[in-house]
Amino acid sequence: MSGASPRLEVTIAGLKFRNPVILASGVLGTTAELIARVAEAGAGGVTTKSVTREPRPGYRNPVVAVVRHGLVNAMGLPNPGIERAVEEVRAAKRELRRYGNVPLIASVASSDPAEACEMASALEDAGADAIELNMSCPHARGYGLEVSRDRRLAVEIARRVRERVSTPLFAKVGLQDDIIDLCRDLERSGVDAIVAINTIRSVVIDIYAKRPVLSNVYGGLSGGAIHPIAVRVVYDLYRHLEIPVIGVGGVESWEDAVEFILAGASAVEVGTAVWLRGLGVFRSVVEGIRRYLEEEGYSSVDEIVGLAHED
Repeated sequence: MSGASPRLEVTIAGLKFRNPVILASGVLGTTAELIARVAEAGAGGVTTKSVTREPRPGYRNPVVAVVRHGLVNAMGLPNPGIERAVEEVRAAKRELRRYGNVPLIASVASSDPAEACEMASALEDAGADAIELNMSCPHARGYGLEVSRDRRLAVEIARRVRERVSTPLFAKVGLQDDIIDLCRDLERSGVDAIVAINTIRSVVIDIYAKRPVLSNVYGGLSGGAIHPIAVRVVYDLYRHLEIPVIGVGGVESWEDAVEFILAGASAVEVGTAVWLRGLGVFRSVVEGIRRYLEEEGYSSVDEIVGLAHED
């Protein structure tokens, strides 16, 4: 290397990110003010909390349990509905101009193709830079994994949304046995990138109350406990897909992020670590990636994507 600082910028489906560390859906991406704070903290991109057509209050408390090496949550996709979400996206795009137009990815949750098209189109019109289809939430009835396990439905939603919007289209998938076949089908349907994985369906028992901790019983395990599983999924998807993969699951340090990138991720998303460590995690991870590239003699993030697959 010449001594120039490594290039951290990455491009996914034509969308440019100033660095490969993106806020995952479900954490802080609810209002324009919070989205702006994430951008100010150094994130390369921001994903909104998943929105449904009608407002959802979510599940009653308790909705979060702290476990070894992670969290289990069953929020129930609480959100104010599409009309309010559109207002927040418009406001967030104005705020994000102060930080160099950090890309805003709008997450959509629906089991109805026509409804998904309507919401994706409205969010695109509001200024969203990309649409992410939530096909991965493991605990909300009628959404997420329940959609992706019906591959025909998942593909129909992706195909219809792809026909309706011109912005990059991502699909966030969860852990399931046919994940490679699912993602191949989504790729053929026009999805531009795969985000993998979401939380993993789990149960936590209070041994003294002798009953499940969460009001919904089932929740999603996130954090360090799922990181090796998520890396395995990204590693496998990279081998079978032509489109980029964004890795998510247990990124708590720059080492976790680099591991994902070496496995084949073009970028990573951070969720639970924000909850546990605060917004400072973004600059910590970004600067760690920069130092790693310098020390290992690479000039860009792109040079190490999928490097673990080489002989």
